[in-house]
Amino acid sequence: MAVAPDVRIQAEDFDIAAEQAALGRGRADIGALVSFTGLCRDENGRLDALELEHYPGMAESEITRIAKTAIARFGLLGLTAIHRYGRISPGENIVLVIAAAPHRQAAFDGAAFVMDFLKTDAPFWKKEHLKGGGDNGWVEARAADLSAREDWQ
Repeated sequence: MAVAPDVRIQAEDFDIAAEQAALGRGRADIGALVSFTGLCRDENGRLDALELEHYPGMAESEITRIAKTAIARFGLLGLTAIHRYGRISPGENIVLVIAAAPHRQAAFDGAAFVMDFLKTDAPFWKKEHLKGGGDNGWVEARAADLSAREDWQ
């Protein structure tokens, strides 16, 4: 049976425990669930909020493509990927990836693979809003993110 990823782009926050429970519910074949949660940092107290925009339709399509690749490559038994958009305050959730596999290494690799490609290939834009007003403009892609993605090739 083909595994279909659960991919959502939403403004609302998510419940990590509820998402993990939903992915594993009624499954006796899953030996490992690995989750990654990306949070908004305060950047040493200077950040008021992070604004995330996405290309609707294209963002879901690209993350689904990445998730399907991870499922096939690592033999995952399930995968959930949720990415938020809108204005997000420091300490709030931004992204959640949960990979389910028969064994831990496949679950770790699947979650890391999705995050490394999501960071570089999914059409999201981030703007830093500073405390006291103003912004830092749109954030450029980081060389470390591109390098992490290249390591999977």
